[in-house]
Amino acid sequence: MYPYYFRGNGWEPILGLLQQSLYAEEMLCAISSELYHIPETQDLKGNNEMHSHLVPASYHRVTSVGSASRLVSGEQQNTVIVTMATCIVNAENQDKGVREWLQVMENNAEDPYRPKMRMLIQWQDQAESYLRQAKNALQSMGVSFPSDSADQEQNY
Repeated sequence: MYPYYFRGNGWEPILGLLQQSLYAEEMLCAISSELYHIPETQDLKGNNEMHSHLVPASYHRVTSVGSASRLVSGEQQNTVIVTMATCIVNAENQDKGVREWLQVMENNAEDPYRPKMRMLIQWQDQAESYLRQAKNALQSMGVSFPSDSADQEQNY
């Protein structure tokens, strides 16, 4: 299914990009969850909805990082590569909902909290950028990706 020439070679940069995407996601999770503990933002419109996308996006990033770690460690099964590719697409799909609801949050935040909303959006930008870079690098290695239709989440 995948050519042998990239198996076991060049996975470290992919792992690094996916880890950077996950780190940005960690910051997004930490800051947006903090909002539940601030009296002025605990009921911020859009936060619950954003989290309904953030949780699966995080899961798919974690799984893609784990898959890349396995490849760096020398595993070569095509199923590991397919899992990583599918989870990247699933994370991209969930990111669309995260971004939509972050905008709702920013629009509904009181002025003192707007900078925090902009910071959340910047972390989301980073998470998406590193994920896109990893996907592009994988495509240049010959890895194919499932359709990224947002209508149907790929199996993982």
